[in-house]
Amino acid sequence: MGLIWDGVTEAIRLIVTGDGYVYQITFLSLLVSGAATLIALIIGLSIASFLAFGAPPGRTLALSAFNAGMALPPVAVGLLVAIMLWRTGPLGQLHLLYTPGAIIIAQAVIATPVVTALSTAGLQALHPRLRLQVLALGASRWQAALLLFREARLALLAALIAGFGAAISEVGATIMVGGNIKGSTRTLTSAIVLEVQKGNFQTATALSFILLTVVFGVILAFTAIQQRRPRS
Repeated sequence: MGLIWDGVTEAIRLIVTGDGYVYQITFLSLLVSGAATLIALIIGLSIASFLAFGAPPGRTLALSAFNAGMALPPVAVGLLVAIMLWRTGPLGQLHLLYTPGAIIIAQAVIATPVVTALSTAGLQALHPRLRLQVLALGASRWQAALLLFREARLALLAALIAGFGAAISEVGATIMVGGNIKGSTRTLTSAIVLEVQKGNFQTATALSFILLTVVFGVILAFTAIQQRRPRS
């Protein structure tokens, strides 16, 4: 218990004193995870709409793949992305390895199956004739999609929250493709791992509390939006 209390007090001290290192890794964590979640949301909603409303052949197989993708081992994802970004890899000419861009790609790969699977389930829960009725009333495909997204907003926001949680809590792939470079690619999660390896458990505990506080704050904002009653 003493270590936990020391971690809490150290976290408060780091925040109050405006420690530049802590603020830098916190900002980077939010930046890369936010960008990865946005990419996952765009890709996931597009695929979810196609699977939920298009009923393409092989939909069950595709959904099974995305459901299984929610349990993707982050280290395996990190290895795959690293191979793609190596100098001799297919994307080596982009020179993204050991940059924040590489972390965004890895986290987006991890978050996309989560967003896709949960969004598809939410859209499929809508009445199957609702889309046809909206289109019959003269709505365009984009207007119909926005209305259906609004109707499924609770499930879609839950998918967004889950995707963000998967992204910002990831550490294995982040270290593998980012290198945990101070001032460049070090995030809160990778900093915690480093401090534990160095035996600085008090600092690691403090960073853990800061990470939990940041995650709770972001998810609290998403949940407030989710639970807000829409205007009639």
